[in-house]
Amino acid sequence: MKSEKNILTAFILNLAFSVFEFIGGIYTGSIAVISDSVHDMGDAASIGISYFFEKKSKKSPDGKYTFGYGRYSVLGSLITFLILFCGSLAVIFNAFNRMVFPAPVKYNGMIVFAVIGVAVNFCAAYFTCGGDSLNQRAVNLHMLEDTLGWAAVLAGAVIMKITGISVIDPLMSAVIAIFILIHSVKGLTEILFIFLEKTPDGINTDEIKERIRKIDGITEVDDMRIMTTNGNEIYFSVRIISNSSPEIKEKVRAALCEYGISFSTIEIQTEEEYRSFKKCTHPCCAKKLPFHCGHGHMH
Repeated sequence: MKSEKNILTAFILNLAFSVFEFIGGIYTGSIAVISDSVHDMGDAASIGISYFFEKKSKKSPDGKYTFGYGRYSVLGSLITFLILFCGSLAVIFNAFNRMVFPAPVKYNGMIVFAVIGVAVNFCAAYFTCGGDSLNQRAVNLHMLEDTLGWAAVLAGAVIMKITGISVIDPLMSAVIAIFILIHSVKGLTEILFIFLEKTPDGINTDEIKERIRKIDGITEVDDMRIMTTNGNEIYFSVRIISNSSPEIKEKVRAALCEYGISFSTIEIQTEEEYRSFKKCTHPCCAKKLPFHCGHGHMH
């Protein structure tokens, strides 16, 4: 609940400031301020969506979503990153257009808005820090980027006031947008891997398989699968070939805890059952489906 309230607080701060910022950008004539206001409006919209999906993701598993609602949190981060990705491209285009066709900038106004921008976005970043989901981390990253962006605008405005070189404004805007674009691509890549059920980063499948094989009483490890629904919770399933007692499952689960895996499905087969499973030519057996095929073999 605390994380949801923090995201809601960040949404209110970001939305209010983006409107204030847009008006200020028109007043100062700064393309960097106007571009960042559009970016902040996109941020505010994505944070609002993230809040809704983050709240829904906390629901417990039911008959419709047996794995739970965790993917809604990932969906919220997907929308957030897509908005930032598109917004960054638009900012880069407008920045280069302003380099070709420069316009006067009111430096004093930029400095005032930049100071307020750093303060507001720092508060939003503070409220959203410490999140454990991909969605919360995405929101916090955006707030940190906004804080850094406004710090850069502040520095640029001071430099422009001293030197009178107005091209610094769109140049800074492009640099900030490229920085955000790179992180957006990284976030989208991580989300893509989650939806494709790629083995989570930091998990070495060969190491885990070898660790399980070393447990006394286990002769083979087969059909091992590892995936995550939301980038945080890891699900594991495996077929263990062993003639030992069912207590072997507890030993396997204890080994999995060493790798941060708490959701596991472990099937134990005797060597005889496993040999029958490998020899069966029925279509369901050929696919190695983990259930009774109807031909006398338990899979």
